[in-house]
Amino acid sequence: MPDYPVKNRSLVLGSSSRYRRELLERLRLPFAVATPETDESPLPGEAPRALALRLALAKARAVAALHPQAIVIGSDQVADLAGEPLGKPGNHERATAQLRRMSGQSVIFQTAVAVVCADSGFEAVDIAPVEVRFRPLDDVSIERYLRAEQPYDCAGSAKSEGLGIALLDAIVSDDPTALIGLPLIRTCRMLRAAGLVLP
Repeated sequence: MPDYPVKNRSLVLGSSSRYRRELLERLRLPFAVATPETDESPLPGEAPRALALRLALAKARAVAALHPQAIVIGSDQVADLAGEPLGKPGNHERATAQLRRMSGQSVIFQTAVAVVCADSGFEAVDIAPVEVRFRPLDDVSIERYLRAEQPYDCAGSAKSEGLGIALLDAIVSDDPTALIGLPLIRTCRMLRAAGLVLP
C-alpha cells in the first residue's frame, strides 16, 4: 500500500466514452464521470504510441486539476497503421477510407491509460498495444458493415465487441479489454498502486 492515506478518495473516469464507462463498471467500484477538456491533435511527427500516452496523461491531469482529492483515470486510443495515427473517422466516408486502407493489414491499436491523484502526487501511465489483423475486405463487405454498425466514434472504424469481429483474422493482446478502449488489467494495477482496494 502507498505511504499516503486514501480514505474518502473518490474515483473519477476522465472520459466521455460510453465504452470506457461500461468497462470500468465491471470493477464494481463507485465512480463519477468527467469530460476532459483536452486538445487531441497530434504534435508534428508524433508517433501513435507517444500520442496515446501523452493524451491519456493529459486527460487524467485535466480532470484531476478539477477534482484534486480524487483518483482519476484517463485513457486514449490511437490506431497505428505502419506508424501513421488513425483517429475516429467521424463519418461514413472517412470510415470507408480507413477500412479500405486497413484491408489485409496489421494495425496496432495503442491504448494508453493513466491514473492521477493531484492531492497525493500519484501519477502512473501505461500502454497496451493490441495487434489487429484485418482480413481482405471488399467494398461490399465494408459498406454492409458500416451501414449495420456505424462505428464512426471508434478509432479504426471497427468495433471488435460487435459485428466488427467479422472483419478480422486475429487479435493479439495481453490485456483483453484494451481494444474496446480501457485496458482493465493495467488499470487495476495502477488503481491498486494509487491506494484503491480491489479484489
